[in-house]
Amino acid sequence: MSESLSLTGIGPPSGTKEQKSKSYAVNVPQENASLNANGSPPYDPHAHRILEHPTTNNETLIHLLKGSLGTGILAMPNAFYNSGLLIGTVGTILIGILCTYCLHVLVRSQYLLCKRLRVPILSYPDSMKYALQDGPAFLRFGVPLSAFVVDGFLIVYQLGICCVYIMFIGTSIKQVVDIYIEPMNERYYMLMILIPLVAINLIRNLKLLAPFSQAANIITFVGLAIVLWYIFTDLPPITSRPLIGEPRKYTLFVGTTLFALEAVGVVLALENNMKTPASFGGTTGVLNIGMTIITIMYVGMGFFGYVKYGEDAKGSVTLNLPNADILSQAVKLIFAFAIFITYALQAYVPVDIIWNTYMKKRIQNWDKTTMEYLLRISVVLITFLLAIAIPLLELFISLFGALCLSVLGIGFPALIEICVLWPERNFGRFNYVLIKDIILIIIGILALVLGTYISLQDIARKL
Repeated sequence: MSESLSLTGIGPPSGTKEQKSKSYAVNVPQENASLNANGSPPYDPHAHRILEHPTTNNETLIHLLKGSLGTGILAMPNAFYNSGLLIGTVGTILIGILCTYCLHVLVRSQYLLCKRLRVPILSYPDSMKYALQDGPAFLRFGVPLSAFVVDGFLIVYQLGICCVYIMFIGTSIKQVVDIYIEPMNERYYMLMILIPLVAINLIRNLKLLAPFSQAANIITFVGLAIVLWYIFTDLPPITSRPLIGEPRKYTLFVGTTLFALEAVGVVLALENNMKTPASFGGTTGVLNIGMTIITIMYVGMGFFGYVKYGEDAKGSVTLNLPNADILSQAVKLIFAFAIFITYALQAYVPVDIIWNTYMKKRIQNWDKTTMEYLLRISVVLITFLLAIAIPLLELFISLFGALCLSVLGIGFPALIEICVLWPERNFGRFNYVLIKDIILIIIGILALVLGTYISLQDIARKL
């Protein structure tokens, strides 16, 4: 899933400073009628958020759905190839439920932390730091490094996305151009887009990219419609594909599906920027509605894409479209352009974390603007070198899904909830919340270790 800068979730959304004159307080239901011991009403973080441009429930839902239509959904047929039709369908639904539940856990825990600290918003790294301070004593040694660890996973994940984007663009262009000229290795096409990638990443004001981003969103919807037309044209019988895949490849399926479905950064920023944040959770809240629609879309794309292309399903279903058709060539170029624009938005996240959190304050004797530009160029070069060194799109998707999202989307939210509830030991009857969170942490660790190991093993075999 991908979205614009304001939806990265690495910190408060733009416009949260209370001194801005054209800002609006979010609307929250009056559900905290009871008073504290000193006679004052309880602190409600939602009521103290001051946002310049808060989003409505429908706008938030649209952003959530729009952010799901990237390389993740295009990789689902390959994910189903690694699992089989039955395991893929059930597995995607279960992973969708798991991701949604863990997002609820994280949002709810952040709300409790904000209420305790009397602040309107906390970033993901700060949430981990302050949660560990209140957690079990044996975990508090990690407080000084906690924010750094979360930032590290966020940076690695975003760099991984950028690597995937470079591979996707290069391979898409290759499939089109090779028809008209002497075929070349995809690395040469990646090299051709290096200068444009550097140029677009040097744009510091992302508002300049807004018109292109909106155009990319529109043509992405058009491209997906054409892809579905190709899939359902002369669709083979469902019985032609196995229901159960090779067990060894299940971890690749999990990694790819996590990469596609998990959007912890997007979700946090969307909730932070809502006019009525209390409407985000709940049984019929924005998150549940959005994730239900997204999961259904991903199951449909994965199921029928695998039925159509079988074991030939590639890391992006667009790469399975017939090379000679003008329409399919147009689709590949459409997605290449959309992903090229989105690269700048995704690359901004590691730049923002590294520059504002770790570099800006420490640079005294150098020109800061020059150093920031060098950082931006370095990010592009790092992702470019990784992409040309290992141009294996589907395995990179699985690797970074397992390596980062198993932790950011499953393990860390459960750990934060344990620590937030630890002072009052409010874990429910029979400590079911504690037991549940420990199970989630174990699931996250297993997905991290097994998924990363199998992905690296398969990458090594194909090099």
